[in-house]
Amino acid sequence: MHLHARFLDLILSQLAAMQAAGELPAGLDTGAVTAEPPRDPSHGDIATNAAMVLTKQAGRPPREIAAALAARLAALDDIEAAEVAGPGFINLRLARGVWEAELASILTAGHDYGRGAARPESRINVEYVSTNPTGPVHVGHCRGAVVGDALASLLAFAGHEVTREYYINDAGGQVDVLARSVHLRYREALGEAVSVPEGYYPGDYLIPIGEALATEHGDRFVDAPEAEWLPMFRALTVERMMARIREDLASLGIHQDVFFSEASLGSRVQEALDALDARGLIHQGVLERPKGTSTEDWEPRPQTLFRSTEFGDDSDRAMKKSDGSWTYFAGDVAYHYDKIQRGYTALVNVFGADHAGYVKRVTAAVKALSDGRVPLDIKVIQIVKLMKNGAPFKMSKRAGNFVTLRDIVDEVGKDVVRFIMLTKRPESPLDFDFAKAVEQTRENPVFYVQYAHARIASLGRKVAEAGMALPAADLSLLCDDELAVLKLAAGFPRLIEQAADAREPHRIAFYLAELAAGFHSLWNAGNDDAARRFVRPDDAALTAARLALAQAVGQVIRNALAVIGVDAADELH
Repeated sequence: MHLHARFLDLILSQLAAMQAAGELPAGLDTGAVTAEPPRDPSHGDIATNAAMVLTKQAGRPPREIAAALAARLAALDDIEAAEVAGPGFINLRLARGVWEAELASILTAGHDYGRGAARPESRINVEYVSTNPTGPVHVGHCRGAVVGDALASLLAFAGHEVTREYYINDAGGQVDVLARSVHLRYREALGEAVSVPEGYYPGDYLIPIGEALATEHGDRFVDAPEAEWLPMFRALTVERMMARIREDLASLGIHQDVFFSEASLGSRVQEALDALDARGLIHQGVLERPKGTSTEDWEPRPQTLFRSTEFGDDSDRAMKKSDGSWTYFAGDVAYHYDKIQRGYTALVNVFGADHAGYVKRVTAAVKALSDGRVPLDIKVIQIVKLMKNGAPFKMSKRAGNFVTLRDIVDEVGKDVVRFIMLTKRPESPLDFDFAKAVEQTRENPVFYVQYAHARIASLGRKVAEAGMALPAADLSLLCDDELAVLKLAAGFPRLIEQAADAREPHRIAFYLAELAAGFHSLWNAGNDDAARRFVRPDDAALTAARLALAQAVGQVIRNALAVIGVDAADELH
């Protein structure tokens, strides 16, 4: 239980005591009572809304309830002061010993500090990347890959059982086109001069696959009927492309647990349709003409439709075409039905901005198929613009006509890419500036955080160089500014809980920037005043206290960076 949760329990226990003593009516619903840091730190360490949310139930003025509750809280050993503010909020100042004990907890827990208790009943499937196996992962997928992977790590660190999943779109016409494109490269590898027709995949990344097929099969399939070679070329090409995609993702530190093939759905599509039909959610109907489609280009025809409007969608959705074949959406429905059947208690999908229009229909399908039991949270990731010194930047495109994820990683490194992709909320566009990404200034957020950790790592070396023997840390020697940074570090477990509940891994990057800034302010104070330095050869006791603080901050930085998949640097060059 983290510190803020512990004090919420103390508040609730005092409310229970007030009810038992007749100071408040029995049976109050305290579910809306909170204990959170106040917006202004000068107001205290924890603020509670208890009196405000209970006033109506209790039939008493909020300040009256607050005064009675504050008096009880102020009498507790861990609370230095409890003050009633405004219409009835209570601001708590915690005893110094609480923070000193929390510093010790950070050092004792180590890499587990902030980790939530295991919640085996909470099984969450996070599906991300899921790019078609028709080419390498490009920069447009990079941000979603990072957000999805960081979110999966965050949920796991918070105690949930998490499955990282990739949906392979290996069915449908685009995979046949891919196979035909490879057949072209196969013929090219055998010496034929070829040109890539419009609509085929032109990327040079298909050349090695064509060469491998030529080496293995010779000219056997050059003039063979398409039906003879297409299935084999399709299967092998998807396999080779997925191997490359896995390698590209691994360069970014991403390793997924499940790679689910669309082609493996088979009878699941009919099963999903039957499940919806059993709920009275399938009907035969004619959809309205899509906006922007002329009357001449539109032919109304009866189709098998899912009543998705009953679950908040804008229109019902076709499951079958008029010729009886399945729609693309039917495959998506079947895939999510399979996830539900696998027993997940919550689903998360990470979509690119080009799939924003699918949110309502997929959400409707999951609500219908799970009878509302399994929530689906869809994160829509906005575009990334490549910049250099504030101007648009065009990289060389090794894959043909687009910049790949691997191009970006090779240019600036995994850690820079991962951190910067989390420096804005995913629903906001992001400018990835290559110049800023490598500069060593405060304007580069990943450098600023890594520099804080490197400075902390250097302190042990400084103590050794000074030949100091340090006593046990007396944390009462820490000044108020130092205590303020400790309080920031102590907020990490609460941050993990809240970021996981909100499914927002970018909060970790925001928090790291704040914590690093707090530590740098202490370090810089020592540059201006030698008495404020962390290592004081003339004062071993003060050095020990400050070193303990720095070690605690360093541990929290390492833990937070690990959650978002970034390595902590001990030295910067």
